Amino acid sequence: MIDSVLIPGQDSGTETSQKKDIVDTAVGAGKFNTLVAAVKAAGLVETLKGEGPFTVFAPTDEAFKKIPAETLEMLLKPENKEKLQAILTYHVVSGDVRAADVVKLQKAKTVNGQEVDIKVTDENGVMIDGAKVIKTDIECGNGVIHVIDTVIMPE
Repeated sequence: MIDSVLIPGQDSGTETSQKKDIVDTAVGAGKFNTLVAAVKAAGLVETLKGEGPFTVFAPTDEAFKKIPAETLEMLLKPENKEKLQAILTYHVVSGDVRAADVVKLQKAKTVNGQEVDIKVTDENGVMIDGAKVIKTDIECGNGVIHVIDTVIMPE
């Protein structure tokens, strides 16, 4: 027995019940096609669909166009899976780190193990390793996405 009418697409009581995970949010946005293809090629789909929470600095398709096409093709090949994983996990921080918290940081440790530099300036806003944050706090069921305009590379 239920005490209300169930309407598809509306909250069924839990805060994250209607929020898509990070992967599904990226797919639904339509501007992260290259990122999603890279996540699949790297075998990280299940990880980023996991419980989290994760904070993802997500490069747009436009950001990936800044990488030479032949370099991107090479990275997507199965034999380069580990290198691709290293790059993609460099875009992920454990925990749910919102924009209000990011601006208070100078560095953040990524899932890759290396740290990204965070700079906040009046002229450029928030920069993550030289990539400009162009949209913040896209809520997902297992974390948050901040959109960046450049693919960042670990050392």
